Amino acid sequence: MKRTLVVMLSLILVLVVAVPFFGQTYDPMKFKSSKPQSAWKIALVPKDATNAWFVRMEQGVKRYAKDTGINVFQKGPPKTDAAMQAQVIEDMIAQGVDAICVVPVDPAALEPVLGQALSKGIVVIDHEGSSQQNCLYDIEAFSNQGLGAALMQVLAKSMGEKGTYTTMVGNVTNASHNEWADAAVAYQKAKYPSMTLLAAEPRVEIMDNLDTAYQRAKELFKKYPALKGVLGTSSLSTPGTARAIEELGLKGKAFVTSVGMPNENAPFIKRGTVDAVMLWDSAEAGYAMLAAAVAVLKGDKVANGIDLKAKGWNSMQFAPGSTKVLLGQSWINITKANVDSFGF
Repeated sequence: MKRTLVVMLSLILVLVVAVPFFGQTYDPMKFKSSKPQSAWKIALVPKDATNAWFVRMEQGVKRYAKDTGINVFQKGPPKTDAAMQAQVIEDMIAQGVDAICVVPVDPAALEPVLGQALSKGIVVIDHEGSSQQNCLYDIEAFSNQGLGAALMQVLAKSMGEKGTYTTMVGNVTNASHNEWADAAVAYQKAKYPSMTLLAAEPRVEIMDNLDTAYQRAKELFKKYPALKGVLGTSSLSTPGTARAIEELGLKGKAFVTSVGMPNENAPFIKRGTVDAVMLWDSAEAGYAMLAAAVAVLKGDKVANGIDLKAKGWNSMQFAPGSTKVLLGQSWINITKANVDSFGF
């Protein structure tokens, strides 16, 4: 009897502890800060402190600090690793920050630590993680379906709307990367019947690493001679794959597109190896995340049409059926005509 009681009490304790971590609903209006704005500390935690995408994001963080005078800063792990990112978030919680903005490596892996942050009254704003449960709001540059379709339009045009292609993601755990790829495949099936997804390897993982993208692309083109296209969702997909295309002498025969940074892709675009990549400005995304966190700390109502004070994030709309995921309109087509105009 005594042993049974101990087991029951243990189970109850597990459930009580787990509640803040999984599935609890939080009212954003209850996160209004009672502290003066001058005392706020807001951390933005990217996937990786060294990736050029997030180095660019920090420029938006610094600009927000300059524009508002609020103590905002960026702190990320040394590489794209979910456990390392969770540790950074734990450190931010220990420092007593008022808000955490995060670009999750793996939304599921961060649920416990973000649940801990929310349970302590810390505002949590998410980006590129629409499946994240433990956040007050997730802000996206656009609908995942819209970007996936737009990427497929670029690849299909390059491929002449026919031939075999595959999809390439940074990590198979990355929610947004896989949602974009899934949307691209669905759009291809609906619009381009003469194109075929590579059945043997329909989803290629590159661990958000440029050299891995290059090596995997070389392997794929050698192993599957009929492979004609790669649709990437990591910013490193195109420069890595384009290098493989050039080295293998496949320029004009094999094609790639993805989201991507202008400077990283400029050489390939100018040489005609790549027709176009797509992007939203990560500096603007960082700025918008911080603006969303500040809105919650001020007690402002977050509703359709909210202006997050960044280009392309001026009239955010909730995704259909959601009160958490907000969508902007901020993607950019990067081509030979404009690749030198961005400065990053």
